Amino acid sequence: MSDGPEPRTRAQKREEAILLATMALLAEVGYDRMSIDAVADRAQASKATIYRRWPGKAELVGEAVRRYARSTAAPPPETGNLREDLLEVLRSLRAGLAGQDAALILGLLLAMRDDAELARTVRQNVLDHKREVFTAVLARAAARGEIPEHTDHALLTEVCSAVLVNRLLVTDEPLDDAFIERFADTVLLPALHA
Repeated sequence: MSDGPEPRTRAQKREEAILLATMALLAEVGYDRMSIDAVADRAQASKATIYRRWPGKAELVGEAVRRYARSTAAPPPETGNLREDLLEVLRSLRAGLAGQDAALILGLLLAMRDDAELARTVRQNVLDHKREVFTAVLARAAARGEIPEHTDHALLTEVCSAVLVNRLLVTDEPLDDAFIERFADTVLLPALHA
C-alpha cells in the first residue's frame, strides 16, 4: 500500500515542463510572438517531443490553459446566506486572479480575438467554470427564496469578472475585502433582488 501519490513519470515531468514553459512565454511575449522553438528551448525539450503531443501552437496553449489557468473557484460551502456566499466566491476569484500574471491574462485576451480555437478553450476552461460557480450559488439562493429563480447567471458572472479584471489590470485600485463587500452590497445584491 502506498503512503503518498505515485511518483511522476519522466514523460509526465517533461509534459509539465513544456506546459509551464508555454505559460511563462505567453506571459512574457504574448501568444503571437510565442513559438514552439522558444517553448522547446525553455523546457529543454525537442520540437519533435512537442509536436508528437500537440500538432500546433493553439493546441499546446489550449492544453496549458486547461492545466494551469483554469479558475480554482468552487461554490463555497452552503452558508444559508446569499451575501456570504457571494463574498466567498468573489474572494476566491480575486485570489485566482491575483495569482496569475497580468501579462498572461492580457496576452490570452488579445490572442483570443484572432484565434477561435484558443478563445473556445479559454472560455470552456476559465469563463464557463466561473459561470458554473455563480450558477450554483444563485440556484441555492433561489431555492431558499432569497432571489427570483430567473436570475441571469451569465450576466452576473460577466459583471463580476469585468470589475475584478478592471481593478487588477486597468485601474490598479484596491481589490481588498472592503471593495468586495461594497461591490456585493451596492451592485450585485440590488441587481439580484431587482
